[in-house]
Amino acid sequence: MSGPALKLPPAPLSPLFLLAVVVAVGLNLRPPLATVGPLLESLRAATGMSYQAAGLLTTLPVMAMGALALGSAWVLRLGMRRGMSIGLVLILLASALRGVWAEPAGLLLSALAVGIGIALVQVLLPGVMKAGAPAAAGRLMSLYVTAIMAGAALTAALAPLLSAGLGWQATMALWALPVLPALLLWRRCAPALPAVAVAPTASGGVAVARRLRAWTLALYFGIGTSAYTLILAWYVPYYQQLGWSAQQAGLLLAGLTACEVAVGLAASWAVARWHDRRLLLVAVIAASLAGLACVVLAPLALAIPAMVLLGFGIGGLFPLTLVATLDHAGSPREAGVLVGFVQGVGYLIAGCMPFLAGGLRDALGGFEPAWMAMAGMMLVMLPMTWRLSPRSVLAYGAAAAATAAA
Repeated sequence: MSGPALKLPPAPLSPLFLLAVVVAVGLNLRPPLATVGPLLESLRAATGMSYQAAGLLTTLPVMAMGALALGSAWVLRLGMRRGMSIGLVLILLASALRGVWAEPAGLLLSALAVGIGIALVQVLLPGVMKAGAPAAAGRLMSLYVTAIMAGAALTAALAPLLSAGLGWQATMALWALPVLPALLLWRRCAPALPAVAVAPTASGGVAVARRLRAWTLALYFGIGTSAYTLILAWYVPYYQQLGWSAQQAGLLLAGLTACEVAVGLAASWAVARWHDRRLLLVAVIAASLAGLACVVLAPLALAIPAMVLLGFGIGGLFPLTLVATLDHAGSPREAGVLVGFVQGVGYLIAGCMPFLAGGLRDALGGFEPAWMAMAGMMLVMLPMTWRLSPRSVLAYGAAAAATAAA
């Protein structure tokens, strides 16, 4: 008679294997969103969707990302193993759904489902990095953000070319394929990680929501991310409206995203040398404003300068805003609660922008009002930036510590 089975501990996780998992997952988090813009005119011609309704294909995923970031305590209770698997399966199935259900209802449902999947992964993957390679978590995070931007760039470049041969519907569904190897890699990685993550207490989120500076940071992040979602949804259709082909406009968006990748990597070097973040933030906001001015005033003659300026501005604004948020946190727990709140509220704000811009396009016949509205919002960021002085950051930290001790 055989004895009881011996339960062996999970094998240690190789850093290189974890890196492969992080990059493979990151590459799959933006193609379902980035594929919409280059294919939008074909999609609208086939489905009859208005510009505002088509804007929901970007709005719904971003809103889901915001809602689940605010509900991160619930997400974390799923555990890293189960939650990551559910997220990747949702991205895979929602992308595949677009190949068989091309009616507006099906496209909107797939957009919501893919947003929930992306949101689950974005909440849980930082914990995976910390658990799997604590000493290398910072480098993994940098490579993860780079992989996300690279996935968007590749999608923008390839989607019009693939659509020419396969059609828009098959091209949208095609992005389910690269999710499969990422899911398989994750399933190999998962047994080496804790099954359950510790959820932050609800009281921490309530305390953050009572602080004016937290709402200021959330609004700041929301405006900056609105520029990203606006570009992602409408940059390609705008240049198609001006006479460019889908392939040309898609390559322009790919170039802009490649600039974001380069600047995002450079930002990690810059923040180590400038502890007062305000000058860096003003520089990237100014670049974004200059890029928007080029797009409005001379979109064809200044297409390349606009691409570089917007890539520099938006690509730098995202990581710098998160760094400025982390500066306010005095502990890892405070950092998690504050960043979750800022990203949650910020994504809810940013998710509105593609929908509103589509409404402006339907009502006024052009995208220029949306670019001008975005420029006006970014001008508001300049006085907000100047309030993020090192002294005010220290004062926030002291007040948060006093509240926690009370």
